[in-house]
Amino acid sequence: QVQLVESGGGLVQAGGSLRLSCAASGSTFSNYTMGWFRQAPGKAREFVAAIRWSDGNTIYENSVKDRFTISRDNVKNTVYLQMNSLKLDDAGVYFCAASPKSGFSVWTIKIGGLYDYWGQGTQVTVSS
Repeated sequence: QVQLVESGGGLVQAGGSLRLSCAASGSTFSNYTMGWFRQAPGKAREFVAAIRWSDGNTIYENSVKDRFTISRDNVKNTVYLQMNSLKLDDAGVYFCAASPKSGFSVWTIKIGGLYDYWGQGTQVTVSS
């Protein structure tokens, strides 16, 4: 079992930055692929970014490439999402997710249903 707790959300102006954190507990954090997903009101949950445990490879949704950076600290059992140049469309509830599965491809890593554990989410609001 893995428990995930997100933090770092808040209100930011368009063009600003936020750093989200997801603290994990309950298992060997370094063996988990970690992902960030988001959900805007009235919209489906969508993939944002992930970092694969097996090789540290990072994958991003196209609209956040070059603006967001996912990273992990296996000593602190924490995964981060640095978000720069925020846009109105980036607003929503951001969820951290974890999976012990191996063999994720750059496509399957984007599938939320393949993650086993989820945090409660943290709200990101972007104002114009």
